[in-house]
Amino acid sequence: MAERGRPRGFDRDAALQRAMEVFWERGYEGTSLSDLTTAMGINAPSLYGAFGGKEALFREAVERYRHTDGGMTDVALREGRTAREAVEGMLMAAAKALTLPGRPKGCFVVLGATNCTPANQGMAAFLRTHRLASIQRVRERLEQGVADGELSPAADLDTLARYFTTVVQGMSLQARDGAKRAELERVASAAMAIWPG
Repeated sequence: MAERGRPRGFDRDAALQRAMEVFWERGYEGTSLSDLTTAMGINAPSLYGAFGGKEALFREAVERYRHTDGGMTDVALREGRTAREAVEGMLMAAAKALTLPGRPKGCFVVLGATNCTPANQGMAAFLRTHRLASIQRVRERLEQGVADGELSPAADLDTLARYFTTVVQGMSLQARDGAKRAELERVASAAMAIWPG
């Protein structure tokens, strides 16, 4: 059966990119439908037709962020040859990703919906799930470090995973407040000083 209606008159991928940046800058509740349609260069019926509404668009924008600008930390965590290199690489990648020129500062997943009205708790829970998954990814990399003999089996992996994730989240707030990449890299280096010896 042929698709009904007029063909889409805009670049969906480019519109999603612009929506991601608006949500990243203003958060879920701080972004109105008018903000989105203006940034995306489309009207409300087109937004609903292509994305299903503000909530669905937000979820898709978060996924886009995680696989583009926000994915730098996960790549560094996976690609480090040792657990220490992986964690340090994650922190340094965060310093870069959180301060990219021409992009909103800070982390979309950390800052996108931290305080929401009861009506929008679903969005806060959605991002909380992503933040908790970050802790788990760091923990898994630390577990690999134990298996490889880089870390002692007695190391408190839960605390280390939460600590390094907390550093990244704090760096996100610092970036939003104007911290430069070099400043955040110094924070990352200082955080690595607690690495178990």
